Amino acid sequence: MTGTSHRGRLLVATPVIGDPNFHRTVVLLLEHNEQGALGLVLNRPTDVALLDPLPEWEGLAASPRVVFVGGPVEQGAAIGLAQRRPVQASGDGFDPILGSIGTLDLSRDPHDVDETIEAVRVFAGYAGWGPRQLEHELAAGAWIVVDAHPDDILCDHPGELWRDVLRRQGGDLALLSYCPPDPSLN
Repeated sequence: MTGTSHRGRLLVATPVIGDPNFHRTVVLLLEHNEQGALGLVLNRPTDVALLDPLPEWEGLAASPRVVFVGGPVEQGAAIGLAQRRPVQASGDGFDPILGSIGTLDLSRDPHDVDETIEAVRVFAGYAGWGPRQLEHELAAGAWIVVDAHPDDILCDHPGELWRDVLRRQGGDLALLSYCPPDPSLN
């Protein structure tokens, strides 16, 4: 990787992406370095209620209270994103990514963190890129990198996130939000 890390920023898929796993997705980058990148798709909720696989976390779940598809890699693995309350805490299994938003160790007992964690979202799998792979996709125009807002991460309307993120950018990016799902039908 040459240049700046995009850790904590959003990748917004463009019609160039071509991969159905990422069609109209918004990905939060959790890691981005010389070894590659790792992120979570923020706008792919499933029909699986969080109560089914991880009932102990249901009480802290952000709405909608379902499992999200974090990406096509290792979909059997669960990754938690959480919003921390404005308290000073350590040892609660929280790794900050963007302000009060970060990853959360889901192997912990929720009762041990319920005073420091405000809300949790659970993702099955993740999006991953090998060394320089993301940089090549960025150069090809498959992704737009934008700043994340904490409200994007645990939003209660994930189906609108792709459009919302593009519209707030203004200009040509806002116009892209009006592109039909299949641009060839335009």
